[in-house]
Parts: sequence; C-alpha cells; structure tokens
Amino acid sequence: MIELTIEAKNGRTALAFEPRQLVIAGWTGRDVAVLNAHIDELAALGVAPPKSVPIFYRVSADLLTPRGRVQMVGREASGEAEAVLWKQDSALFVGIGSDHTDRALETIGITLSKQLCAKPVSVTVWPWDEVAAHWDDLTLRSTLPRSGETYQQGSVGGLRRPDDLLALYEEREGPVGDGTVMFCGTLPVHGGIRFADEMALELEDPVLGRSLRHSYAVEPLPIAEA
Repeated sequence: MIELTIEAKNGRTALAFEPRQLVIAGWTGRDVAVLNAHIDELAALGVAPPKSVPIFYRVSADLLTPRGRVQMVGREASGEAEAVLWKQDSALFVGIGSDHTDRALETIGITLSKQLCAKPVSVTVWPWDEVAAHWDDLTLRSTLPRSGETYQQGSVGGLRRPDDLLALYEEREGPVGDGTVMFCGTLPVHGGIRFADEMALELEDPVLGRSLRHSYAVEPLPIAEA
C-alpha cells in the first residue's frame, strides 16, 4: 500500500493506493525529433529500437517505492524523470517518478532491465482533470544534486499525453482496473545517459503555479566476482 496525497485546487486529501499493475510506456515521443533523440542516445548504449512505437512493458508493481533511498546492483543503472499516471476509483491522478533502468542489461532485454530496478515515485499527485486541458504547458525536469547539473528538461508536449497512452494500452490489452500505474515516457538527457548517486525530479505546472517533486539517493551494491 502506498499512502498518496491528492493535491487539488480545493485542498489536500489522503488516498491509500494499492498498486496492482505497473506499465512502463516506452518510446512515447510525440515530436519526431524528441523521439529520434531518445532512440539515438539508447542506440549509443547498444539498445535496439522497437519495431513499433509506443511500446508497453509490464513489470512488477512491487517495484514502486516512495522512499528517498534505493539500492541498485552495481553502477550501470540510471534514472529518468517521467510523469506517472495512477488509476483509482475510476479516477486518474498524475505524479512524478523515475523509471530507473539497468543500462547494461538493457542491451540484452529491456523488460528485464526495468524489472531489475526500483521505481521511485512522489507521494503527492494531482487530479488528472485539473491539468488535462493545459497539459502541454507543463515542464518535466530532472537534476543531479551532487553536481548541480540539469539532466533533463523540456515540455511534456514533446511526449504523448498520459490519457492517450492509457487509451492506446487499453485498445491493445483491454480495460485496466483500479490499482493501475503507468510511467508515461521521458525526454532526452543532457550530456549522455550516465549513473548518478542522487536524482531530483520535478513536474512543474506554470498555469496553476505548483510543482510535484521527488528526490532519491542510490546506494550501489557491490557485484561479487565469480
């Protein structure tokens, strides 16, 4: 169970959310240039693009975590900021999270590389219907606190809308119920994909003057020699 806080225009309420299904939407660029940039940066790591886009990866819902510190095996994994869609009581909510992925394993199997890593998420979410009409005005960013670098930054307008992704997934797989969580894709990074031991995430809504934030630290675990 994850205790979420719904931050709405009329105040805050609590939501006890039981994750039952976790879907990672990949290659979600709406803008061809953004999509090709992400394809190119992953190709530089040896990751082959899918035959069609977007693509949906199913991984364990147990990977979702609001904790501010996560453990990862080795130093080959890296995070990426994404809008996260939550479905409960037939309503949709949007938050921020990181699709942390093992890049070495990604060249062998993308689903396996995503299953290997925890998925840090914010516990504060917004009602989807409060941002749907001006969604493209929102900004997604991630920073590396240790160095102060901006790792990713751009308009979510370069990516497919979360509600469109959910509709496409349901068209392919059938209706999804309460407890569904979907990561909605990411933006290209600045300076190349790389390991960082800390990451800060933000989804900024300049229209309503608010932001969702989450930060987490990574504890890399040693890999024993065979």
